[in-house]
Order: sequence, then C-alpha cells, then structure tokens
Amino acid sequence: MSEKKIYLTSGEIASLWTGYMNDSMSKCVLGYMLKHIEDPDIKPVIQLSYDISSKHLELLVSIFEKEQYAIPNGFNEQDVNIIAPWLFTDAFCLTYVNHMSKVGMLAYGGFLSMSTREDICNYFSIGLSKITNLYNESLKIAVNKGINGRHPYIEVPKETDYVDSKKYYSGFNPFSDKRPLNAVEISHLYMNILTNVMGVKLCLAFAQTSPSKEVQDFMLRGKEISQKHIKIFVDTFLKDDIEAPQVPDVAVSDSTTQTFSDKLMMFHMSLISAAGIGNYATAAAASQRLDLAVNYERLSLEITRLAKSGADLMIKHNWLEQPPGIKDRKKLAKNKEKS
Repeated sequence: MSEKKIYLTSGEIASLWTGYMNDSMSKCVLGYMLKHIEDPDIKPVIQLSYDISSKHLELLVSIFEKEQYAIPNGFNEQDVNIIAPWLFTDAFCLTYVNHMSKVGMLAYGGFLSMSTREDICNYFSIGLSKITNLYNESLKIAVNKGINGRHPYIEVPKETDYVDSKKYYSGFNPFSDKRPLNAVEISHLYMNILTNVMGVKLCLAFAQTSPSKEVQDFMLRGKEISQKHIKIFVDTFLKDDIEAPQVPDVAVSDSTTQTFSDKLMMFHMSLISAAGIGNYATAAAASQRLDLAVNYERLSLEITRLAKSGADLMIKHNWLEQPPGIKDRKKLAKNKEKS
C-alpha cells in the first residue's frame, strides 16, 4: 500500500518562501563581511552565520525540487560587490549577526508554529536550534569584548505585590503623575532602542553607497525616523530618572562605493521594518501604562508608512518578488474568454 502524499499547506508554503528570501539575502551580506573581516574572535561567528544560511538554502532547494515548487529568485552574487571597500567595522558585523539572529529566532518560531508536516516541522525545529546557538555564540563574544548592550539594572524584588488602583494603567493625563516604569516596560523600551540603533546604521550605510537618488532619500528618511524613535524612548527613561542605556558602539565607514544592489538593500529594509512593527506590537501589548501603548501604536504607523513607500519604490523598479498565492479566478476566467 503506497503512502498518501501530504501536500504543503499555505502556512508551510509561505514560511519556506520567506525563509529562502531571507537566507539568500543574508548569505550575500555575510559573504561580503567574511571577505573583509579581520578580528579572529568575531570572524568564526560570521562564518557560522554564513554556513547556517548556506545550509538552509541547500535544504530549501531540495524541498522545492521534491514538491515541484518554483525556486524563488531571491538574491545571489549579482546582488553584492564582494570586492567593494570595507563598509562596516568588525564590531558592527558582530552586532549585526546578534541582531539578525534575534529576528531569525522570532521568524523560525513563527514558521514552526504554522507547520504541520513532519519533515517541514523538523526543518524549522533544527533551524531554530541553530539560530539560537548563533545568538548565544555572538552574545558571548560581544560580552567578552565589552561591545554588547545591557538592559538597565533595577533592584531585585524582595516581595510580591498587587496592583491596588486603576491608576496603574493611566498615563494619558499630562497634568497627573505617571507611575514609574515596570521591568517589562523597561525591557521593551530598551530592546526597541537597540533595534533602532541598528536601523540607523544600516540606513546610513545603504544611503551612502546607493547610486539611486530615490533609494538614498528613502534610506535617509528611515534613518531620521529611527533617530526620532530612539529619542522618544530615551526621553521616557530619563523622565523616570533611569540612566540612558548604553548601546553597542558600532559604526560604518565613509565608503561610497556601491556594495549591495538596490533591490537587496530595499528588501533588507522591508525585513527590518516588518520586524520593527512586530516588536512595537509586542511592546504595546505588554505595556500596562497606556501612554506607552499609544506611543508604540503611533510610532508603528510611521514605520508602516515608510514600509509602504519602500514597497511602492520596489514595485516601480521591479525589485519586489511576489510571494506565492492563490490564482486570481476572475482573471483566469477573463483570459479564457479572450482565448
């Protein structure tokens, strides 16, 4: 008796496609970093990250071929000028891998939760484990080198407590005192400062190396939005007499030689914009002070508008690869009538 074929679900198709696009982009960026990086402690982590992306692509192609699933175009060696002058510092590369591994852990956790077929679940389970290991390795080296960001310190609770007033959730009235931030709110504020710092550096690097005025303007707009959001989050800390958090000292060089294709840079920005919107949504849901939740929703709208303008630019230049979807039945019917 032959085994019944289990077809891929829409969730699995979407997850596999997204994973391929992300890993093909990452392989280009990491390959460029490997060509230039010199720090003997940092280079093995970049190599590990590159190897993970390469293996993922190999496994994904195998799945696609088995399922007769059209392999996405994604990104390749044509999207990176590997001999371009060094654009980043070694410390930036380590921070970048640490940051992107966080994005990867969230993504692969989501992919796994949307999968049901055993082989696909195994692929995402193993992938999640490898990305988690990558995060731990990059964090360990960053700590040893003193270039990691640390969440603000607060006193360890000595006893449990309960909310005794509805004012705990307040924060809208500018004439009334707001309660101090709690640990959950502090952690999300700090995490979003870190992600925006990375956004500023990437936007700056992409703006100064893109030959396109449209892409340059988009990246500079993204940089300004990230800087604005950082200031809002830092000011929230300062109002509670919490010291402005220390963030990793990462930088980019003054190279203006095109390093990555505009298509790749715009895709990368769409990826971190989507991650930022997700981070803000999580932070808004976790923040019990209403002014914080409203702030996240307002700032999330700014990122959404930026992402929309980015998507419009990608469509204009035929850079936006379309995800798999169902066929347009009306369009099929009209085409049949014409024939």
